[in-house]
Amino acid sequence: MDLNFTAEERAFREDVRQFVRANLPDALAKKVLGGKRLGKEEVLTWHRILFRKGWVGYTWPREFGGTGWTAVQRHIFEEECAAAGTPPLLPFGLVMVGPVIMEFGNSAQKERFLPHILSGEDWWCQGYSEPGSGSDLASLQMRAERRGDHYVVNGVKTWNTLGQHANWIFCLVRTNTQVRQQAGISFLLIDMKSPGIRVRPIRLLDGEYDVNEVWLENVEVPLENLVGEEDKGWTYAKYLLGHERTGIAAVGRSKRELRRLKRIAQEQRAGGRPLIEDARFRDRIAQVEIELMALDITCLRVLAAESENRTPGPEASVLKIRGSEIQQSLSELMMLAVGQNALPYVPEALTDGWHGDAFLDGLDGQDAPFLDRAPLAGAYFSDRKCTIYGGSNEIQRNIISQMILGL
Repeated sequence: MDLNFTAEERAFREDVRQFVRANLPDALAKKVLGGKRLGKEEVLTWHRILFRKGWVGYTWPREFGGTGWTAVQRHIFEEECAAAGTPPLLPFGLVMVGPVIMEFGNSAQKERFLPHILSGEDWWCQGYSEPGSGSDLASLQMRAERRGDHYVVNGVKTWNTLGQHANWIFCLVRTNTQVRQQAGISFLLIDMKSPGIRVRPIRLLDGEYDVNEVWLENVEVPLENLVGEEDKGWTYAKYLLGHERTGIAAVGRSKRELRRLKRIAQEQRAGGRPLIEDARFRDRIAQVEIELMALDITCLRVLAAESENRTPGPEASVLKIRGSEIQQSLSELMMLAVGQNALPYVPEALTDGWHGDAFLDGLDGQDAPFLDRAPLAGAYFSDRKCTIYGGSNEIQRNIISQMILGL
C-alpha cells in the first residue's frame, strides 16, 4: 500500500484547510478545542456552512447530493476539520439512516428524506437499544402491529443520543414473534412529533444530558415509513452498524487530542523539567501514537473498500475497538499529566464565559491552569462509554472471531 499522498490530494488538503480557516467562526472553534459544551444551533451552524458549500454530504455519492469524494479525500477532510476544531457533524442522518435509505429505501423515501438530511432541516436520532436489549440487540421487544394503512408502535428505546433535539427517529421494531429473533425485525422511520412519544433525559457520569429514554405508546406510523421489506430490518441494521463503527474510530479527533496531550506534557513540569522529558511518560505517549498510526492505516483500508461498494467487514469492528480504546488512553494520559488540577470536576466550566469561583481559590495557588484544564475530567468521564456504544468491544471481538475464524 502506498501511503504517500499524491500531488492532487495534497492540493485538495490545502483547499479544505483554506476553506475551513476562512469559514469556521473563531468562537465556535475555541469552544470545540476547549472542550466546552455546544448547543443545538452551534452544531447546526457548521452543518449549514458546509451545506452551502456543497460539502456536508462528503460521504455521499453525487446522485444523492453528495460530493462523490474518494476515500482518501474524505479522510483528509475529516482530519482537517478535526484539527481546526469544527463541531462534529451529526452522524445519525448523514452516516447512519441516510446510507440505509439510499441502499434500501424506495424512490419516495429518497426524495422525501435525503434532501432534508443534507440541509439540516431534519435532526435524526437512533432507536436501537432498549432497557433489556443492549449488546443483544436482536432481543428487542418494541412491537409494531400492522393495522390498515399504518403500524401501531409500543415500547421504549434507551441510550438515545440527542433525541431531545430530534424531529425524526429511525427504529428497529418487532413485527413478527413467530420466527427467530433476527428474522422478525423491521426498520421504521418515525416522526418525533407523533402523538404518544415521550422523551426522558438521562443524566450521565459527566453530568451532561446527551442521552435519553424514548417512550412510544400507541404511536401510529404510516406504512410508507417502512424501509425495505417487513421483517428484513436486521439486514438493514447490520449495514448501518458497519458505517457507525467506522465513524466511532474518530481518527482525526484522536490526532488532534494527541497533539493536545503533547502540548500539556510540554507545559506541565515534574521535578523541575517538562513532563514530556520523563522517559516513562514519553514512552506512553509514543505507544498511543504508534497505535493511532496503525488505526489510521486500517481506516484508509476500510474507506477504500466502501468506495468500491464493498460492505465493511471485520475491519469495521477492529476500528471500533481500537479507536475507542485510543480515545480512552488519550483522555487518561491527559488527566495523568495535569495531576491534581484535573481532579475537581466542575460542570459549569463547560459553559462559555465561566471564570471560576471561590471553590478554586488556593488550588495550587493559581486558577489559570485549572481554567484551561477543567474540561479534561468531563472528557475522561464521557470517554468511558466509547467502548460500549455502537456495540460493546466485547461483542466486536465476538464478531471478529466469527467472521475471520468461524468460531
